[in-house]
Amino acid sequence: MKTLLNIIWLILGGLWLFLGYLLAGVLLCVTIIGIPFGVAAFRIARYALWPFGYTTVERADAGAPSCVGNVLWLLLAGWWIALSHIVTGIAQFVTIIGIPLAIANFKLIPVALMPLGREIVRTDQPFAPSARW
Repeated sequence: MKTLLNIIWLILGGLWLFLGYLLAGVLLCVTIIGIPFGVAAFRIARYALWPFGYTTVERADAGAPSCVGNVLWLLLAGWWIALSHIVTGIAQFVTIIGIPLAIANFKLIPVALMPLGREIVRTDQPFAPSARW
């Protein structure tokens, strides 16, 4: 079922999200200061391409640099990216086939707002390797 939902997601918008995050990652990596944000955009791009069967968890080793980076990301880009996910999710919620896609869009909001200090893991592995005891 996850594969079928991922294929529908890919056709109905996931590919465009992936390409948008990929372009943002490339543009951010052009500058040295933007490299951590570019890496985060690449991570989100992979998650946006195939979201069903994956989730995000906070990394246990994320510290103050991640916090500062998330504040910068939130102020400069995160809020409008999250807003686009909200608008798209509401539009997808109108149709029956779009409800799971809308839920996936809403699932992307926290990582779009604050991507640093998060790790994308499979849903059958709910804890990040760095967060395990």
